[in-house]
Amino acid sequence: MNIHEYQAKALLRQYGVAVPEGRLATTPAEAEAAARTLDVDVVVVKAQVHAGGRGKGGGIKLARSPSEAKNVASEILGMTLRTHQTGPEGRIVHKVYVEAASDIARELYLAILFDRAVEKFAIIASTEGGMDIEEVAARTPDRILTVHVDPNVGLGPFHCRRIGFWLGLDAAQVKKLETFLSGLWRLYLERDASLVEINPLVVTEPGELLALDAKLNFDDSALYRQAEVRDLRDPLEEDPREREAKEIDLAYVGLEGDIGCMVNGAGLAMATLDMIQLCGGKPANFLDAGGGADKEKVKEAFKLILRDPAVKAILVNIFGGIVRCDLIAEGVVAAASDLGVKVPLVVRLQGTNAAQGREILAKSGLDITTAETLGEAAEKVVAAARGGSA
Repeated sequence: MNIHEYQAKALLRQYGVAVPEGRLATTPAEAEAAARTLDVDVVVVKAQVHAGGRGKGGGIKLARSPSEAKNVASEILGMTLRTHQTGPEGRIVHKVYVEAASDIARELYLAILFDRAVEKFAIIASTEGGMDIEEVAARTPDRILTVHVDPNVGLGPFHCRRIGFWLGLDAAQVKKLETFLSGLWRLYLERDASLVEINPLVVTEPGELLALDAKLNFDDSALYRQAEVRDLRDPLEEDPREREAKEIDLAYVGLEGDIGCMVNGAGLAMATLDMIQLCGGKPANFLDAGGGADKEKVKEAFKLILRDPAVKAILVNIFGGIVRCDLIAEGVVAAASDLGVKVPLVVRLQGTNAAQGREILAKSGLDITTAETLGEAAEKVVAAARGGSA
């Protein structure tokens, strides 16, 4: 789960991490009042959306007076902000964060995540803050430092010193970094975060360290014990289909292709997406119906898939283990009939009661193409999406 910058900074404050003063605003008048309350010469008005690259998209602007903050907020609020992370459809801005401008001497990068390859926590630092870290990694990897922290040992002062001196901080600033990093570390562990990213971490002209921007992601599986974090969820920032899928216990992620997919099991779903791609097609979604799929859940899955106007064909790929293929087949037939599915439909059933399931499909009288193997199913659905025969 993602949260907004203003919410992230409120959490950072709880853990003693220094952030600039700021106020949330949902109207231009509130932005003007926020700027007046901050009582500084310059404020920054920032669009609050779950995406990076806001400055490049026109979502971050300076204002040198409360009245200018009002004008700037009126330009940003309601705009469709498009960045490299929003995709071409963009995100509508519903709120802005009005923040005191900082006197910046340097911009750095700092993040904490878990490195599964080595089964340790990783603290990633870079001297190139404020930029897309992916670009820095590709062009100048020598400007990125990764320090691994053993979960059984935890963060120590020596980790902080190594990072601080590598970043070129002086002794006093390294001491401040120790406090800064300790706060991030406690937040990461205590709040079940999957990512804590500060970009940029700024060194001000007086030598202070500030989290100028913050991105926090949280483990969805741990939200049951993180009530405060769970309450920070903003449904307006979520894909309506993904939000609806969560409510009916389906795992759905929208993609940019034209072949809708309904699969049971995340591993099989990923293999299905790969096979479609290998056969020259592009998946429109990831949809894991799970082991408890039944007739009603299959119907709801079809509704989600068909809400995407780009979908030209659908592939149902089910391996019957816990779930029975005959029940899935009944669900497919019911969904195709009730919803009036007009796009080509390819179904592959293997496992428990697969033969009975295929018989149900054959007797349905519906235009459903069956397949025995994953490769065959992918080839047929790609051909159908291209307008050929499945």
